[in-house]
Amino acid sequence: MKVPKGFNSRPTTNFSKEALFNIIDNRFDLDGKKILDLCCGTGNISLEFVSGGVGNVLAIDQNFRVVKYLQGLAKELDVSDELTVLKSDAVQFLERTEMKFDMIFADPPYDVNIHEEIANLIFERNLLNEDGIVTIEHGKKTSLSEHPNFDFERKYGAVHFSFLQ
Repeated sequence: MKVPKGFNSRPTTNFSKEALFNIIDNRFDLDGKKILDLCCGTGNISLEFVSGGVGNVLAIDQNFRVVKYLQGLAKELDVSDELTVLKSDAVQFLERTEMKFDMIFADPPYDVNIHEEIANLIFERNLLNEDGIVTIEHGKKTSLSEHPNFDFERKYGAVHFSFLQ
């Protein structure tokens, strides 16, 4: 997938993305579910959810060029009914939305310290449906293991996924 020129995102590696979706496929039934992808960047996680038969994915990113790119890509791939892309800051979106989701995936930049804030907002604002899960991708300097909703963590090189319920 060719991303816009000057795009400064760090896409999830294929190795860690494959491992992530193996965990999700083995532990959770996301068939027909509503997914939120925060800090969606290249959109590769959103597109993986769509290709896996998830009912609806809402992808959020604050970069206007990325949002336009993903909207065009969704149209080109004929998945606009399954993938909605909106421009917003992730924290502001969580503070304002009234929507609930079955899974929330967040991949903020590793060096921006909002991982715990994202987790807190999701649970404080009750943005998950019953049995919903949160997955936050982060680097080794970030730990969510002390969060009251922490379930488990998986590490794949420099990529860490924390799962919260």
